[in-house]
Amino acid sequence: MATYYLVKGDDAPQVRVILKRDVSNEIIDLSAATVVFKFRKKGTESLFATLTSVASPDDAVLGIAVFEWGLTDLDISAGNYEAEIEITYSNGKVETVYEVIDFVLRKDF
Repeated sequence: MATYYLVKGDDAPQVRVILKRDVSNEIIDLSAATVVFKFRKKGTESLFATLTSVASPDDAVLGIAVFEWGLTDLDISAGNYEAEIEITYSNGKVETVYEVIDFVLRKDF
């Protein structure tokens, strides 16, 4: 996955991903699932934020998850961060996307 570049204190950027199976490239239907994004400083275990996808039902069917930052989610120190995406299906089964998403957060001017 790509590296995202963010600015401390911002709350408008979104993270938009399309989730597919590695081998078959089949889109994962997220319409009956809860998809969360767990964000932490690289090299630590403490989470700074857990965001739930706000994708529309039409997008979720196409495997699209959209995560929006809250008002204070990026009010943290500049540095390198990482996130993982976790899918909880309607039957309660959980699947975590293997690839970690990297972030670089810089200070605002």
